[in-house]
Amino acid sequence: MSSSFSTTDLNVRNQRNERLFKLLFGLITATLILPVVIIIGTLIVKSEGTLTWAFFTEDPTNGMTEGGIFPALVGTLWLVAVALIASVPLGVAAAIYLSEYAKDNWLTRLINLAIINLAGVPSIVHALFGVGAFVLFFNFGTSILAASLTMAVMTLPVVIVSTRESLQAVPQSFREACWSMGATRWQTIWRIVLPNSISGILTGVILEVSRTVGETAPIMFTGAAFFLPFLPSSVFDQTMAMSLHLYVISTQVPHVPEGLPYGVALTLILIVMVLNSVSIAFRTYLRGKKKW
Repeated sequence: MSSSFSTTDLNVRNQRNERLFKLLFGLITATLILPVVIIIGTLIVKSEGTLTWAFFTEDPTNGMTEGGIFPALVGTLWLVAVALIASVPLGVAAAIYLSEYAKDNWLTRLINLAIINLAGVPSIVHALFGVGAFVLFFNFGTSILAASLTMAVMTLPVVIVSTRESLQAVPQSFREACWSMGATRWQTIWRIVLPNSISGILTGVILEVSRTVGETAPIMFTGAAFFLPFLPSSVFDQTMAMSLHLYVISTQVPHVPEGLPYGVALTLILIVMVLNSVSIAFRTYLRGKKKW
């Protein structure tokens, strides 16, 4: 007598299809990861012997064909820090207004359309905007401030969209429970909504850091210098930057040792990985503290 719970032909087909789709998605994932592994592996091999302590702590010398990348490294951290300070509070505030206060009308739909369009503007257009707005109109000159504000405007849509989606992911019942206890809308946002959406906000910060570190055109026109023999002392100084330095030694400087551009490129990737790893670890920690 056969069991009523015995495997049927339909179960066998479903299990086979599930294994096939699992294999297919695994291959797709491997295909996406493989180029990254190849790129990093190539940079490591080509930059062999370049990444020394002196490479990270010394200034470029001999027409930037020798020495290190210390001024460019410090300048990149300046640009990223100022861009984050300028864009994250503004982006979070805009997302809070659009998610928690604004009504669904033609104005908010127009604002959302503007945010989407801003995200698709080429970086060279942002560079020209930065020259006109921050370098000339606000008279910041070619400086860290002008370059960072340009990149802040360029990455603002990423922060707004990720923050808004994170705010909307917080259950509405959390807000209603607070309101029923007599809390104001702002108290609810500050005490309940924002703490439960911080991990999503950090996602936008991670994406902004990745783009800010690697951009060249906006900083080339607004604040980055070809070569500077000193470190910046304020946001109104010019600075070297890793992305521009890589472009310069790869295309503009003759007789550069073969491993030098690869070493700079590998360092640029390592900076992004370190900054993102710290943000991801903090995001994971905060996500683990959620109660829902």
